[in-house]
Amino acid sequence: MENCAIELKGITKRFGEVVANDGIDLQLNRGEILSLLGENGSGKTTLMNMLSGIYFPDEGQIFVNGQPVSIRSPRDAFANGIGMIHQHYKLVDVFTAAENIVLGLEEGGKLDIKAAEAKVRAICERYGFDIDPGQKIYDMSVSQKQTVEIVKVLYRGADILILDEPTAVLTPQETDKLFDVLRAMKADGKAIVIITHKLHEVMALSDKVAVLRKGKYIGTVKTSETNPQALTDMMVGHAVTLNIDRPRYETPVERLEVKGLTVLDGEGVKKLDGVSFTALGGEILGVAGIAGSGQKELLEAISGLCPVAAGEVLYTPDGGAPADLVGKTPMQIRKAGVAMAFVPEDRLGMGLVGSMGMTGNMMLRSWKKGRGVFLNRKDPNELAMRVWKELEVVTPSTEFPVRRMSGGNVQKVLVGREIASAPSVLMTAYAVRGLDINTSYTIYNLLTEQKMKGVAVVYVGEDLDVLLELCDRILVLCGGKVSGVVDARSATKDQIGLLMTRLGGKEAS
Repeated sequence: MENCAIELKGITKRFGEVVANDGIDLQLNRGEILSLLGENGSGKTTLMNMLSGIYFPDEGQIFVNGQPVSIRSPRDAFANGIGMIHQHYKLVDVFTAAENIVLGLEEGGKLDIKAAEAKVRAICERYGFDIDPGQKIYDMSVSQKQTVEIVKVLYRGADILILDEPTAVLTPQETDKLFDVLRAMKADGKAIVIITHKLHEVMALSDKVAVLRKGKYIGTVKTSETNPQALTDMMVGHAVTLNIDRPRYETPVERLEVKGLTVLDGEGVKKLDGVSFTALGGEILGVAGIAGSGQKELLEAISGLCPVAAGEVLYTPDGGAPADLVGKTPMQIRKAGVAMAFVPEDRLGMGLVGSMGMTGNMMLRSWKKGRGVFLNRKDPNELAMRVWKELEVVTPSTEFPVRRMSGGNVQKVLVGREIASAPSVLMTAYAVRGLDINTSYTIYNLLTEQKMKGVAVVYVGEDLDVLLELCDRILVLCGGKVSGVVDARSATKDQIGLLMTRLGGKEAS
């Protein structure tokens, strides 16, 4: 086809015995936005990594503008007009935007930074980007850093762009601005691929949707002729319910009260500044905020993992008096009879031991049940088998090292273990980050089940649509301070987005 920017024919990629991509045929046209959908492990990122020169296909052929090409490195990809914007930005914090954009380029002679800045400004004006070429990266917001990454590939002449989870850490307003830019680039004849799990964004932005399942290409459909339910069924291979139930717990009780919580980092900078709120047993309290607003420090301070400079964390057991948890270690909190479970953001660094299998990691929660020098492996093994079966963890056995599992399966193991500890307070940080839609809904249902058992669930999330559907109330953090607490049943995305980016919002509940 004359309008075809990229065509893949029979692309296959293997890693040992695992076939990540199996004979995939795919086509992308100029002036088109294509969403690439699939469950975790379906081969989306592997396929795009072959286009961007990170992997080389074992079989098949890539055609760019109708001509067969060999892409063996990112340099080859740029030579063919292909640029990829990864989920984790690859920028040097102490450099300016313009310095990062030209970094690694061989332009001959001495670098003319003024000319580079002028070229960057021209690109920004053309597509509606909002960055200062002379601004340091460490002074930028997350969306500005993403803009630098996009301008970087445009500066190198890319007219085929691949974006991996581009809205994962953006506010609704920033997402709308990004979509406007992508539509302007599409109108300019660019070909754009977006890897995402957010179906409402797929429907709002893309022209076509391509679906992969277990490494195989299922098909491409026009966005105007499909819907989220049909796309999910294509991804999973069977009908999946896309409704998050939000029943009301009849008699919520005060379980956790945080008063004036202040946390400093190693350099004395306030990460949390006088944070106060209440978490009720029988509700899911969502926590929203742009990246780095203090969400991580909040959960770690409550669970005893980081020191508190000021404030109180009062835990009220059933029928008991409130007890302050500040100053206690996680083990001391547990010995005090506080049933608290924490699913951290860093799954393998803080949550699980990567070299252990499921049974070993379950044992970390129940080692005290052992007798003498012998550990009781029966209970942890039964728990591992139950989590394996009920959460459909993809692993050869319960002894298979968790570090060799996919991110989604690691998360299932961690969430399953923490829920099985029968907590009265369950805190989760980005519990579904990077998980496919089917697994995500499994996690949402598990959290709702815990709420209906009277557990106080604190859910830190980045998808505002999910926060509004899943939670009962939403606490919004901005710059380490509480900018509002809203009723999730009546709040809007725009309202929360504004609270995420400025202080002084009125508390709605």
